[in-house]
Amino acid sequence: MPGLIADAVRVLAECGHDVEARPTAGPGDATSIARAAVDGEAKLVLAAGGDGTINEVLNGMIGSQVPLGVLPAGTANVLAMETGIPTSPPKAAAVLGEMQAARVATGLVRNADGTVRRHFVCMAGAGLDAHIVAYIDPGMKRRLGKGAYWIAGFQSIARRLVELDATLPQSTHRCSFALASLVRNYGGDLEIALNASLLSPHFGLYLFEGSNPLRYLKYLTGVALRNAARLKGVTATNVTRLALDPVNGSKVHLQLDGEEAGTLPASLEVVPDSLTLLLPAKFLEKERARWTT
Repeated sequence: MPGLIADAVRVLAECGHDVEARPTAGPGDATSIARAAVDGEAKLVLAAGGDGTINEVLNGMIGSQVPLGVLPAGTANVLAMETGIPTSPPKAAAVLGEMQAARVATGLVRNADGTVRRHFVCMAGAGLDAHIVAYIDPGMKRRLGKGAYWIAGFQSIARRLVELDATLPQSTHRCSFALASLVRNYGGDLEIALNASLLSPHFGLYLFEGSNPLRYLKYLTGVALRNAARLKGVTATNVTRLALDPVNGSKVHLQLDGEEAGTLPASLEVVPDSLTLLLPAKFLEKERARWTT
């Protein structure tokens, strides 16, 4: 096991937990391991890794009552940044006993014929950000971490952006970036969906119009100033479901929790109370106050 993960396992053992570490060998392994743990009556499943690893694990746990805990060890660690979980695996392990179990909603994406189903806990993005995720250089990502995404994003200024149609229950919007989020944090550095919460049973939806990439300089400024929802060309709302379709047969990418997830068309919906997460008490207190007042 990598050093930090081994340290986290040692901390858990010292706290009295009986831990069985199960390394993954490739994509999809974490889902199978988590499903087997739930079927084997595990009392707790911990995901040690980034948001992509967490996504794989939760897809093996949807619908069960077994809590999922997070030991962040990835590039952006959006879920940890959103909730205040320490971003060092040993430090997260040390405060595990102080966290509280909470039922949260997840998002569910289906392809056009309904044969592919995948849940997510942070966000789904289609268009610009998913294109970056799909084509980012793995070596640059390993070397630069989150910086690699910023470089790839600014490189996108040199090309016209593909567009998609986002169909909501009462309207359709053409855009080049659609973000359906259950968290406010985006990429660990920014907050976009200020109308989202892990404890709220709907997506915070942001749609950014325009195929001209230079428009995103204005959008990025608005995001940094936390007023993107008021910008011309931005639609911000809350929905429980939507459909995403390519325009004129274009290839439009989709990402879930920061990992490539194929191409459109796809439908998204919120699945309430579908996952139990171990979360910091301070985060839960703040979010519960926010959504009950």
